[in-house]
Amino acid sequence: MLTVDHLNQYYGGSHILRDIAFDAPTGKVTTLLGRNGVGKSTPLKCLMGLVPTRSGAIRFGEQDITHAPSHERVRAGIGYVPQGREIFPRLTVEENLRMGLATRPGGTKIPEQIFDMFPVLKQMLRRRGGDLSGGQQQQLAIGRALVFGPKLLILDEPTEGIQPSIIKDIERVIRALAAEGSMAILLVEQYYDFAQSLADQYLVMERGEIVRRGAGSDMEKDGVLELLSV
Repeated sequence: MLTVDHLNQYYGGSHILRDIAFDAPTGKVTTLLGRNGVGKSTPLKCLMGLVPTRSGAIRFGEQDITHAPSHERVRAGIGYVPQGREIFPRLTVEENLRMGLATRPGGTKIPEQIFDMFPVLKQMLRRRGGDLSGGQQQQLAIGRALVFGPKLLILDEPTEGIQPSIIKDIERVIRALAAEGSMAILLVEQYYDFAQSLADQYLVMERGEIVRRGAGSDMEKDGVLELLSV
């Protein structure tokens, strides 16, 4: 579904991403791990067109989206949950979810599947997003990204600042989405146990480079935890 080929990015004179290359196949969870400050969020911003790609290529299905504007990437079928959630605090839960339907015809209904995955959202449809707890806001952000039926879901540290019970709910949803087999999932994460429980394949970043990769089932054998704690 997604192919990233020798992606390079600079901030000023600093070489931030160095020849990043990986595939994120449909029906699989690809997990990108690394310590704080190694540049894990930057590839996602390049994938979404939020920062320009200096060199390299990004292909989504049959499309070259390397230089496509962000809205075209969403229209092509990419759902993005940014770090920090970035919901609209003054809009209601329902209005936030409807923002995710912006690429669909007017009058498109919010799929009931969203409320099956996150029942609390149905209970709080009229609540303002800013009145929700951090964990509920994260569920809202994921629901907003899923509401239009993406082919690729990108999640940037969804467990950050979230209580353990909601982390379990998010883990259950990601596993179910992957099991359906119609969506590729790219998960950026620091929380090793969460990443290991979901990863079909893993990538470890350090100083803007991918320094190790492999099957999710091999993370313990490959010493991934030690790489994250150095």
